[in-house]
Amino acid sequence: MSRVVLGAADEELVLRVKEATDGDVHVLPPGRLPADPARLFEQLVDGELPDVLLIGPAAAPDAVLALASRLDVQSPGITVVLMAEASPQMWQAAMRSGIRDLLSPSADVLTIREAVERAGAAAAGRRRVLRPVEETARYTGRVITVASPKGGVGKTTVASNLAIGLTASAPQSTVLVDLDVQFGDVASALGLVPEYALPDVVHGAAVEDTMVLKTFLTQHPSGLYAVCGADSPAAGDTVSAADVSRLLTSLSREFRYVVVDTAPGLSEQTLAALDRATDVVMLSSMDVPGVRGLRKELDVLRELCMIPAGRHVVMNFADVKGGLSVRDVETAIGTGVDVVVPRSAAVPPTTNQGVPILASGRRDPAVKELRRLVARFAATPIVRPGRYRARHRAAS
Repeated sequence: MSRVVLGAADEELVLRVKEATDGDVHVLPPGRLPADPARLFEQLVDGELPDVLLIGPAAAPDAVLALASRLDVQSPGITVVLMAEASPQMWQAAMRSGIRDLLSPSADVLTIREAVERAGAAAAGRRRVLRPVEETARYTGRVITVASPKGGVGKTTVASNLAIGLTASAPQSTVLVDLDVQFGDVASALGLVPEYALPDVVHGAAVEDTMVLKTFLTQHPSGLYAVCGADSPAAGDTVSAADVSRLLTSLSREFRYVVVDTAPGLSEQTLAALDRATDVVMLSSMDVPGVRGLRKELDVLRELCMIPAGRHVVMNFADVKGGLSVRDVETAIGTGVDVVVPRSAAVPPTTNQGVPILASGRRDPAVKELRRLVARFAATPIVRPGRYRARHRAAS
């Protein structure tokens, strides 16, 4: 039987599901179902992600569809099953949101059991595609491009902390690329002294041989790999969009996570990184000029059809005294805000020391929000598959 998480259920439904799953079910606390998968995962006591998310009829349909859509992108290894009346309209909306099955709210124990087993089998199949059980198998990693219309919004700080956070869940399988070709400072943010820089990587022997590629990377003590920026603007200008595309393609074959720190605006190198991206982190400071710039950049990228399925909007330097609320920002940019990182006096000193705040051991509100950003990626496909593997090996 697959591991099941049940939400939006009354006591009678909880009893039916417990009987159908032989007790292997985690029941979410009562209350509104979170639309953000990261907030949902925070409610899992042991941190292990489910095979099946079963949502009862007590949840608001709009909230269910929003959560399912995000899970389908961020955690496709989880199968969502909704208990609702199966009208043609509901089936259509459910399928578009990535919900795999609809059950009647009055379904009996046997029907629930069969649905959970189907959902678990579907989850297992997708996980085999997303990440084979045997770690020796190759996969194509996620390319996460961090972009912003303007400078000074903490883009390198966010990118380096995101990469450090992902390294904790994927040791030796995360690489950070400094694509601010003229004035990149990833090396400074991580306290690194690189032997090779971006132009060396894209123009040297690493271009043709992925075995050689890793020898051109700089390794951080955490296990993170980095492609550091050019020594000078002139050297950086030798890196073309085609060079960027080839590099990101090669790195995605070797690493689970490829985090790309870009220059402000939409340079040819940034557009190449967006073209290769599975995810984009759209970053802005929480002020009027920053928000307006973000709206313009989003509009341009929509026109170019260059916003990937994984889109994550992050507001940095949030301050209640600034006069803008999250709702104001969402209205202005025409889409939701996913993560809000507060202004913090603890961030500048760690940046100046070359120690990302997620690696500093500090407790700070900014740390909590940066970890929330990391969780949006680290939860895909499955971070802790130990019980899943053991259970299915025993069954085979």
